[in-house]
Amino acid sequence: MENNCIFCKIANGEIPSATLYEDEEFRVILDLGPASRGHALILPKKHASDLFELPDETAGKAMVLAKKIAGTLKEGLKADGINVVQNNGTAAGQTVFHFHMHLIPRYQKDTVQVTWTPGTLSEEDKNEILSLF
Repeated sequence: MENNCIFCKIANGEIPSATLYEDEEFRVILDLGPASRGHALILPKKHASDLFELPDETAGKAMVLAKKIAGTLKEGLKADGINVVQNNGTAAGQTVFHFHMHLIPRYQKDTVQVTWTPGTLSEEDKNEILSLF
């Protein structure tokens, strides 16, 4: 746990939250600044600043938990879909540097914006990226 990390404090119960789910490794809470009705955050109790610091086992468990909680939210709130969002780094929109996943229920004609304008994959980019693997 990091001393100055607000998500560590929330995940470990030092700061009250609207908790949807808790086990020994995670706490799932309602976001205080929701993008939509039911917007939740999955917080691991052990600190990792982003996906790249998160142990593989914890990352796998987070995705399984996301599936479970998202399903309950979708069915219970009669949402039309769910965005599962996870940002890494300032350029990607991360503002709290404790790994977390957003579960954002989506409703027809809502105003939530999790989109981009599709570009074009150039042959040069494709070959450079493929060479990384």
